[in-house]
Amino acid sequence: MSDEATTPQTDLETSIDEATAAVAVQAAEFGEIDGVTDSEGNPIGMDALMEVPVRVTVRIGRASLSLGELVKLGPGSLVPLDREAHEPADVLVNGKVIARGEVVTIDNTYGVRITSVDSDGH
Repeated sequence: MSDEATTPQTDLETSIDEATAAVAVQAAEFGEIDGVTDSEGNPIGMDALMEVPVRVTVRIGRASLSLGELVKLGPGSLVPLDREAHEPADVLVNGKVIARGEVVTIDNTYGVRITSVDSDGH
């Protein structure tokens, strides 16, 4: 295998490692949360919040259809999306894009390999 063939994968893995490290650093910067206590009056830290479940949504694209087009949909219908196949999918938490990634298959299910983390909150 040539270096050219392995470079994109290495760059992707490096980007993923850097994004993971950035998230870990951001989480580590929080200690106790001022003014927030549990039922016994003890301060709540980030460790307690790390177990809170959140709904993650992956958006591969959008489409606008008229009501007439919508009611005509059935098995085998195709709905073109506003995104090209090579473009990354959006990873959302509570409707907010927090990362982007590529859709992959893991055994018999779909997954998302994170390629970038949205650090500016947009």
